[in-house]
Amino acid sequence: MDSEQADPAELAALRAAFGVGVGAESALGWEAVRAFEADHGIVLPEPYRTFVAEMRDGSPAGPPEYGLLPVAELPDDWGGAERERDLGKPFPLTRAWVWEGDSDPSEDCDEILEQVYDHGSVVLGTDGCAMNWHLVVTGPHRGHVWQISDVGAAPFGAPFGFTTGEPGFAGWVRHWAANRPWFDAV
Repeated sequence: MDSEQADPAELAALRAAFGVGVGAESALGWEAVRAFEADHGIVLPEPYRTFVAEMRDGSPAGPPEYGLLPVAELPDDWGGAERERDLGKPFPLTRAWVWEGDSDPSEDCDEILEQVYDHGSVVLGTDGCAMNWHLVVTGPHRGHVWQISDVGAAPFGAPFGFTTGEPGFAGWVRHWAANRPWFDAV
């Protein structure tokens, strides 16, 4: 997984998964991508960056269950609309965390929880019932996809033990395109 350089093989896999070519009608274009990045003080990780610029900015066909959201949108069931999301601040996690039923919550649990939802990620979409997929854009897990729900958060990818899929946006899409369950390693 290289979040700095677009791999031609990954881009080809994304085009095949979504059935699009370069310059597709729903793509944002490079000018709009750079404007979004400048507004948020980030650079989107590859290959997602090239995907939204050249192929699609969202897709009703998924992934996830209710479709891939445009880069600047949130799911309809997104809570906390009054809170400001800050994509430039680092996403706080590097390992799975189930906060529901956490027997030893730290003092700063609420602060970290707020950061999980609001710092350093774009929301890719939802599987419903507050199970959202995020692409980390800032912090140590930049380029990784995470599932964040109302009970916990876990990174996607075989190195993390929940799935056999490759980490990152392209691995996440390939796993979906192969019609595999998200958590096929447990």
